[in-house]
Amino acid sequence: MSLATRMDTQRETGILFETFTWKIQNFSKQNTKKLQSKAFRIRGYKWRIRLYPLMRNVDHFSLYLMVADSLPPYGWNRNTYFKLSLVNQLDGNKSVVKETQQKFNGGYRSWGSFFVNRSVFFDSKQGYLVNDTCIIEAHVCVSDFSSTIEVNKLNTICATSNAKLGDEARRNSESTQQEVDKETETETSDECETLSSSSCGSSQTEGEVKSSDLTLKDLLDLASLGKEEAAFVPLLEEACIWHPSLIRSQRKSSRWFKLWAFTSLGQVLYLLKTSKAKDMNEDACNRLHGLWEELVKHSGFQLSWLEPYVQSALGMKAHLEKTEEVNKLKDSVVALEIKMKKLRGELAAAEAEFEVTRRALVEARKGFIELDFNTELGYAMF
Repeated sequence: MSLATRMDTQRETGILFETFTWKIQNFSKQNTKKLQSKAFRIRGYKWRIRLYPLMRNVDHFSLYLMVADSLPPYGWNRNTYFKLSLVNQLDGNKSVVKETQQKFNGGYRSWGSFFVNRSVFFDSKQGYLVNDTCIIEAHVCVSDFSSTIEVNKLNTICATSNAKLGDEARRNSESTQQEVDKETETETSDECETLSSSSCGSSQTEGEVKSSDLTLKDLLDLASLGKEEAAFVPLLEEACIWHPSLIRSQRKSSRWFKLWAFTSLGQVLYLLKTSKAKDMNEDACNRLHGLWEELVKHSGFQLSWLEPYVQSALGMKAHLEKTEEVNKLKDSVVALEIKMKKLRGELAAAEAEFEVTRRALVEARKGFIELDFNTELGYAMF
């Protein structure tokens, strides 16, 4: 993959941006199912631009900005104002720009949106892919800005005029892509599935390419799924796009085994997607642990990309208990501080009273002779 990059700064409406330009040459020769930029650093943070996989069932061209730093699954956030731009090389006024302010964290490491229809992108007369080259830019704000930027300044896309594309873009932008971003920071065998073939230093065989074209719909009868299982489908489709090995591992399995394997994986993904940290009580942890153990032992899936997040969720119960302990101790510290402050006040008052009384005692002792009150008074006869 040939890349041409540049870094510059620009001012627009009083906001300072730093720009990373990703020039993709020989686009037709790239593995567009696993295409991402090299990591770049802006204002001390590492980022990547990622192309949503252009598989046979994807009829849109979408881009993501991803956090590329090696960060834990929780305990951090990054509030960022940025723009992604698909440059029109024939008419700059027709460049497609998506501008937004997003809060990245362990659950949401990337943000993406629909840009143009796939057919429009590949039509060289439209200006987005010229001489087999496309140009993508990420503009990341590097100046301080108010978190209350007017809504009309943010060009976030929640729907498109084409209902199908709108649904796809909305699902993509809302999906938690923890597995995608975790992979970019770990050099495991699974990473070679998610990175472009050139960056992995290897290429797929013809048979592998053919099998990776399979989709979840080719393996399962999605129409026959119940209401509960149907809710897992968007999450499973997303996971299969980023991790083709999920599909490949089940090609030769029986119909019922495929259904069990993907339903079980869907349950895990759905639980992680919809649960909050506070929901991970003992029952929830036991349920997740049981599902995960069965998946790892019997499904045949390669799930190293998901394991850190499952373990993080399973550890949440202990973290919640520790948090409760810490909060109780914090409350005790506050109560004792109040009590000490009150006692210090009482002590200061007692010391002042003591000093006054002591001085009064010194004055009273002047000219005073102590007597033994047990001595008989007696009298004299002479």
